[in-house]
Amino acid sequence: MSRMDTITKPKLLIVEDDPGLQRQLRWAYEDYSTMVAGSREEALTLLRAEEPAVITLDLGLPPDPDGVSEGFRTLKEILALAPQAKVIIASGHNERESALTAIAAGAWDFYQKPVDFDELGAIVRRAFHVQALEAENRRLMANVPGEVTMLGGLITAAPEMHKVTRTIEKVASANVSVMLLGASGTGKELLAKGLHEASPRAKGSFIAINCAAIPDTLLESELFGHEKGAFTGAVKTTEGKIEMADGGTLFLDEIGDIPLPLQVKLLRFLQERVIERIGGRKPIPVDTRIVCATHRDLKAMVADGSFREDLYYRLAEIVVPIPGLAERPGDAVLLARHFLRKYGKEMGVGARDLSPDAIAAVEAWGWPGNVRELENRVKRAAIMAEGKFITAADLDLDEPGAGEGDFINLRAVRDAAEKRAIGHALSVCEHNISAAARMLGVSRPTLYDLMKQHDFSA
Repeated sequence: MSRMDTITKPKLLIVEDDPGLQRQLRWAYEDYSTMVAGSREEALTLLRAEEPAVITLDLGLPPDPDGVSEGFRTLKEILALAPQAKVIIASGHNERESALTAIAAGAWDFYQKPVDFDELGAIVRRAFHVQALEAENRRLMANVPGEVTMLGGLITAAPEMHKVTRTIEKVASANVSVMLLGASGTGKELLAKGLHEASPRAKGSFIAINCAAIPDTLLESELFGHEKGAFTGAVKTTEGKIEMADGGTLFLDEIGDIPLPLQVKLLRFLQERVIERIGGRKPIPVDTRIVCATHRDLKAMVADGSFREDLYYRLAEIVVPIPGLAERPGDAVLLARHFLRKYGKEMGVGARDLSPDAIAAVEAWGWPGNVRELENRVKRAAIMAEGKFITAADLDLDEPGAGEGDFINLRAVRDAAEKRAIGHALSVCEHNISAAARMLGVSRPTLYDLMKQHDFSA
């Protein structure tokens, strides 16, 4: 057996004072790097030096080979030094009560003497498997960045979103119209609210309206208000949303759904900063900042005549593209844990974290519905999950991720995987190049070259 084979095999510590049984156990576990201790002192020395993942422990150790006092002392000290280790207790036919007491004290499982090597082998294999899963889960949890709450309560650690928020912070103090472009569920309203709160208008009202959710016949009244008697059912004079946001900010979501006749009236407001209510004849000056958002291609709509070009340029004085969740490395897991804590607390559910397969599935999924889809999946899983951890199946993500695409060749697959790994490392390390390079196991110059190759900003 080569030295490399010994190093790479999982480590198994056998604590047994019978030399004959020691040899038998060594022979039975050729798939592991085995070490043997005949006493508590030897066991603790090997534990410190080798850090075995799994330990088999005979409770009958000297100087109390016919009792269990030394075995229990050994178990206690092993678990104090290595609480993550899996300890499997040996018990005789008449020592089942001692074995159950040992499990209550922290042992993982037990086996009976005389030894059935097939049975013990199955227990040991299962112990290594569970220990590996738990270790991977701890590693993934350690590599996920803590929450970074930014504009409007937006939670992110992705450099792509840091760039967006920096842009919004810069334009917040300028009295210009801002257009947020992004798919549904990317957090456009949160960013609009953050812009408002970072602006000199923060003490004024922030009013949001979804233009796609209101019928065309009612949208004009919602935006501009109406006078008493202007139409059937207008029993009193009502301010519109533009007027209600006077001194503050009006967020027009799905601006592309405003009908052409109403676009003319909105353009007049943006040009002259006055409105007229439906049924009114008196111009009303209003100081309202407009922030709008859409997932539609407004330039294409301008080209086909369904959106006014002059209105587009009035609304799009500053345009901020919002990346989808799949373009924000690390944020999906970060947000999944945030939502799990949120709904776990609200609903008093037992699941406390994501399992390793859930973390992998969340990172791999394409998230066509973005943050809204993620929140809905986590909320449902928090209610329905039965175990301690939320699994990929609980999230209904046990199929390959959407948006994975068909790669033309192996090089494309490698490039995509490399780009995801670099993006994830930069996100986890908050764009600290040295830390990200260490995480990826490359030098700083190599990482800079890779970032340039994959269009990451330095």
